[in-house]
Amino acid sequence: MFGARCLLRALRSCSSAPCPRQRPAARVSVRGALGVQSANGERVKVQGWIRSIRSQKEVLFLHVNDGSSLESLQVVADSSFDSRELAFGSSVEVQGQLVKSPSKKQNVELKAEKIEVVGNCDAKDSGFVHIHTPVITSNDCEGAGELFQVEPSSKIKVPEENFFNIPVFLTVSGQLHLEVMSGAFTQVFTFGPTFRAENSQSRRHLAEFYMVEAEISFLESLQDLMQVMESLFKTTAMTVLSNCPKDVELCHKFLAPGQKDRLEHMLKNNFLIISYTEAVEILKQASQNFTFTPEWGADLHTEHEKYLVKHCGDIPVFVINYPLALKPFYMRDNEDGPQHTVAAVDLLVPGVGELFGGSLREERYHFLEQRLARLGLTEAYQWYLDLRRFGSVPHGGFGMGFERYLQCILGIDNIKDVIPFPRFTHSCLL
Repeated sequence: MFGARCLLRALRSCSSAPCPRQRPAARVSVRGALGVQSANGERVKVQGWIRSIRSQKEVLFLHVNDGSSLESLQVVADSSFDSRELAFGSSVEVQGQLVKSPSKKQNVELKAEKIEVVGNCDAKDSGFVHIHTPVITSNDCEGAGELFQVEPSSKIKVPEENFFNIPVFLTVSGQLHLEVMSGAFTQVFTFGPTFRAENSQSRRHLAEFYMVEAEISFLESLQDLMQVMESLFKTTAMTVLSNCPKDVELCHKFLAPGQKDRLEHMLKNNFLIISYTEAVEILKQASQNFTFTPEWGADLHTEHEKYLVKHCGDIPVFVINYPLALKPFYMRDNEDGPQHTVAAVDLLVPGVGELFGGSLREERYHFLEQRLARLGLTEAYQWYLDLRRFGSVPHGGFGMGFERYLQCILGIDNIKDVIPFPRFTHSCLL
């Protein structure tokens, strides 16, 4: 990456020698361009994604970011460049002159001579359908038994009866309902409250929190699923930084010094991938003494997750292929004995640990039938098994805890500080 001085020196040396033809534009990062203190019309090429677009009668303004900086570079173009392809999220290559900006908000701006759309972003054609999944449910999606049971406050005349005729609970996940709807709409998501009756007062647990969950039909590999997860993390982070820069800056300045650089580091690097087996070996070889001894077949604890992220250079890391015994019944069997695993994935991020959890779902009828029978769940989940009988397709999905996401991008240490009314064990004020 060019530093500001190196960039100017390189550009000026290219333009100082007489030449009958125009020199090709030098490729620079957004961070490099923003670092230039005295721009004099140097010809540059910037590649990135459109974070905002504003069209006036004669002028078009774009804000472009490539992940190298939290700030975007303003591109000023003639209105003739405007087209339907120039939209939020589209990837572009812009060539032009780097000039001093008349605005006080930035030192420089790029006066566009050529704008090429590298990749379109049509949200309507490729977007997800928003499904409002129920808060009250009879399903325990996670299978951990950490549920809040729902009962009417007034006493029912016949104590043996339930209001809904069956026991019902506050939802721990909308996943199973999303799986139903993905059979009609292919790509679906929900964003709403979820509840866990965990007896924990840790810095990353709440009894009530929000989850972004998605389900995708015709998904056949964890690689494809991880690509969606990484894209969601980065695109959402860049949108927050673009739309709420002063709020984020306030947190980074007063609450989490150094978080700006850490976040830039996460956004500009490709996320890493390791298997659960590799993760356990890394932990076994660590010089650090853990409270919970790492061993194959045991769950990864917060201390393990944070160590793995540090070991990977503070870059978010996907851990894939967990032991079958650790995961819920709906995850796809890898058929990989003797160490029997399922196609599960967790995304671990700096400062937090697990942020996303996802998997390929078991779409094969007989595999799912046998597993439900072993767990004694066939009757309760007959409706779920029936989904595999009528037009079943490979599919997968994930969930992301919204409050943990805020912790990650803002650098907030305690999850109770990113939600107005935190609910946790022994505390439910207001």
